[in-house]
Formats: sequence, structure tokens, C-alpha cells
Amino acid sequence: MEQSLLEWSAYEHKHIRKSSDWFWVFGIIAATGIIISIIFNNILFAIVILTGTFALAINIAKKPNAINFKINKRGVIINNKLYLFNSLESFWVEDNQEYGAPKLLIKSKKLLATHIIIPIKQVSPSEVRDYLVKYLDEKEDSEPLSQKIVEFFEF
Repeated sequence: MEQSLLEWSAYEHKHIRKSSDWFWVFGIIAATGIIISIIFNNILFAIVILTGTFALAINIAKKPNAINFKINKRGVIINNKLYLFNSLESFWVEDNQEYGAPKLLIKSKKLLATHIIIPIKQVSPSEVRDYLVKYLDEKEDSEPLSQKIVEFFEF
């Protein structure tokens, strides 16, 4: 395998330990949605809410995994999955302190996974920027609204 020029690891997301109150509120909201679905005779939607609630609760309770990130001359590698530069559109290094830790935002040409958000740890954000600017366009970007909502609700 080709030698990576930049390499670091970070957790897949920031883990915020939830209190039992948080899970109670989450359960009450889900139960309300299920009851409303049953009242409107939409049993299938009630089952979808129930299944989604259990899946989300299990995912929220587990601790995040450490992910390895590498950048080489061919592309960006995330846990041994290579994203070739020709499948990526642009990048932006968000290094503003009011947004928290530095992040690498990559815009992909793929239809379903349009944004790749990578936390930058153990390497300088300017190093990442200086290297990627050789291969990708640098366009100012921000995290998608869905990502901000997930972080706001501490999922």
C-alpha cells in the first residue's frame, strides 16, 4: 500500500453521556408518535417509529469507535476505505475556534454521501489544507444542517 503523507486518528463523534432523564424524554416523544400513528390507523408508521427508536437508543448508548484517517497522493483513506481525489469535488478546513475542534469538510461527487466530515487531530489543520490544495479545489463550505441538528440534540 502507498505510503500516507498525513495520518491521524479520531473518534467518529463526540460522546456525550446521556442521563436517564434524556432517555425518558426520548421515550416519551417516541411513545407520543406511536400513539398518534395508531390513532390515525397508521400501524406501519408506528412500527417504523418503534424500530427506529430502539435502533437510535442503542446507537446513542454505545461509545464511539476510533477511526484512522490518512491522506496520500491517491486520495483520502478512512478506515482503509479509499476515496479517490477524482471522486471528490472540493474541500474546506474549518479551523474556527467558535465551532469547536478543527474539521475537514470534503464535498463528494457521489449522490448519497455528498459530505464527508473528518475531525482533525494530531496534525496541523494548515498541513492538511496545504496538502489537499494540490489535488482538490478549496471552496468555503459548512457542515450540513442535518449534522448541526444531530449535534444540537446530542445524538
